[in-house]
Amino acid sequence: MSSRHPRMPFVLVGALLAAAGVALGAFGAHGLEGRLVALGYESALSQRMAWFETGVKYQLYHALGLIVVTNLPKSRWAGNAFLVGILLFSGSLYAMTFLSTDWRKLGAVVPLGGLSFIVGWVVIAYAAWQNKRDS
Repeated sequence: MSSRHPRMPFVLVGALLAAAGVALGAFGAHGLEGRLVALGYESALSQRMAWFETGVKYQLYHALGLIVVTNLPKSRWAGNAFLVGILLFSGSLYAMTFLSTDWRKLGAVVPLGGLSFIVGWVVIAYAAWQNKRDS
């Protein structure tokens, strides 16, 4: 990481998370159902597939958000909030998709990830408002 571009890791991480999101989306469309059936989750198949799809969707949105915030004021705060959100929100949904119902308590973590996403967007809004006010 060069001193001229201290926020460049957000571009790298965002791009890798976006690539992973596309790969996960492809797996969700072409292999997830069979994998869940093989795990014995036929009775909750549609719910588990919906969890996975939601995790992928929010991962992709916020991976792109990481790339966008790189050059914005307060990008470190927003980017870190997006990263925490992806880990908590999408990560919990992915785990709930594949793990037994004993792990459904992970659902309590999902709103914390959502809150992290909201914090990231509010930080961006605040930085934009502050920048406009200072201009």
